[in-house]
Amino acid sequence: MRLRAVFMLLAGLLAASAAGAADKTMIVLDASGSMWGQIDGRSKIEIARETLASVLKSVPTGTELGLMVYGHREKGSCSDIELAVPPAAGTENAIAAFVNGLNPKGKTPLTQSVEQAADILKYTEEKATVVLVTDGLETCEADPCAIASALEQKGVDFTAHVVGFGLTEEEGKQVACLAENTGGKYFQASDASQLVAALTETVAEAPMSKPAEEVAEAEPEPVAAFNAEFDSTLSEGGPSLGDSDDVFWEIYKAGADGKPAGDYLESQYKGAFSGTYPAGKYIAVATLHSSIKRETPFEVKDGAVAKPFVNFDAAHIIVTPKRTPQDKEADADAAVEIAFGDYSTTYYGTAKFYASAGEVKVNGTLGPTKVTETFAVKAGETVERDLVIGSGIIINKAVYAEGGPAVDSGDVFFEVVEATKALDGSRKSLTNTYGTGTKLDVPAGDFVLTAKLGSATNEIPFSVKAGEMKEVVVNLNAGVLAVKAPGASSVEILTITKDIQGEHRNSIATLYGAEVQNTLPPGDYVLLVKFEGDVAPKEVNATVKAGERSEVAVQ
Repeated sequence: MRLRAVFMLLAGLLAASAAGAADKTMIVLDASGSMWGQIDGRSKIEIARETLASVLKSVPTGTELGLMVYGHREKGSCSDIELAVPPAAGTENAIAAFVNGLNPKGKTPLTQSVEQAADILKYTEEKATVVLVTDGLETCEADPCAIASALEQKGVDFTAHVVGFGLTEEEGKQVACLAENTGGKYFQASDASQLVAALTETVAEAPMSKPAEEVAEAEPEPVAAFNAEFDSTLSEGGPSLGDSDDVFWEIYKAGADGKPAGDYLESQYKGAFSGTYPAGKYIAVATLHSSIKRETPFEVKDGAVAKPFVNFDAAHIIVTPKRTPQDKEADADAAVEIAFGDYSTTYYGTAKFYASAGEVKVNGTLGPTKVTETFAVKAGETVERDLVIGSGIIINKAVYAEGGPAVDSGDVFFEVVEATKALDGSRKSLTNTYGTGTKLDVPAGDFVLTAKLGSATNEIPFSVKAGEMKEVVVNLNAGVLAVKAPGASSVEILTITKDIQGEHRNSIATLYGAEVQNTLPPGDYVLLVKFEGDVAPKEVNATVKAGERSEVAVQ
């Protein structure tokens, strides 16, 4: 998909949304983990960053624009929705800056996001427009069609436009109802021709556009011959970048100080292109893949063709993260971070990017396993490297007793800690999770897996190799104690033996309610049961056996 086409689509949507001076528009941007997926070799989040940065420069002055983002802070959370920039005039720079720092990772609660955006826009009191850009379908058990109908019914003048960013036609049908049920437009951003058609349709609806019949009758303006030829390359004497949309140009008038003045006159996503400009001095700013920027001044003179040229002095780099050198494919869970001056970009799986000639530093991460590599590149070359992140995978499981029943619970807490203890007896934690049968990335080496459920805890040492997946089972050596005490407010579980003075028993846990249970190490315990009202507390003895369930009734 061409970036220029995405730019045109978003510009059309924002222009249509901002037609009324009092209108408020909220961009709802998908920042779920799937935004690391690639289109034509580039991640969708990277495309979104560049296109929004360009689109926002063309927003009419006074437009009240806001930004809401979902899926960028937590994995697996349906409530990860943030009002990043409240709707107001002059927010374009703030929106661009926020989007530039996004690190997609979570789910796709698009329905709830649109609903929250409508509420913030006070859609029941004022005209409101939402522009949803999503690359995926709802993943949080919500019905976008139903919420669209509800918003349309309650709203004063509510409209939602939806951009299906890389969705298939069939997937698009599942979110198009958000637009259709509110009188908005659905745009399938899957190829340039469809985007151009969508832009034409949107511009035609804008109040300032000419009627269709007037447009049809108007004679086309003559196309002037170009007087500027722009070109770029990765190295001196190297081939032109030609049709590559990895290059983004902005053309400015030159100020008295020789620097870009005012807003850009034109922008292009292309390695080489031609243009026509009035005679004068200009500055061309070319950016390669959001990471390398170059400026070149040029002057347009009557009867001559200016030829602005940029040499990025850069290499094309492909980094494939793997758990072992023998792996054939990239590990999709591996994060590859590359620093570019004041900011960095993170890829998941294979990282394809450009870097200036010289030393390149890449950081690879798989769970707690981290590696850093530095290597030299030359201008014009394509460098392909494997980044080996020596990590294994363990599958966490637990049993109540040796040879006994397995623990099947999402409440059991697993933690991987270092095998060696510090002077104070503590061990450094590497990673953790809840639930049996879950997986954890672990560096190659010797470690300890601990498991805790209720008041029972145990551990087991283990070793894992890079690229290895193995099951590690912790024997909790515990049983389950279940207590039924009608009218009880709490049940405190105490050790049966008293302290050295013979006065107090150690408290293991306090549970609240008339029916409670807890997982405990085997042994004898005392239950202190307290009741509602003026009923006197009762003490009852209980015995727990490993791998068994003990039930106690207190009347």
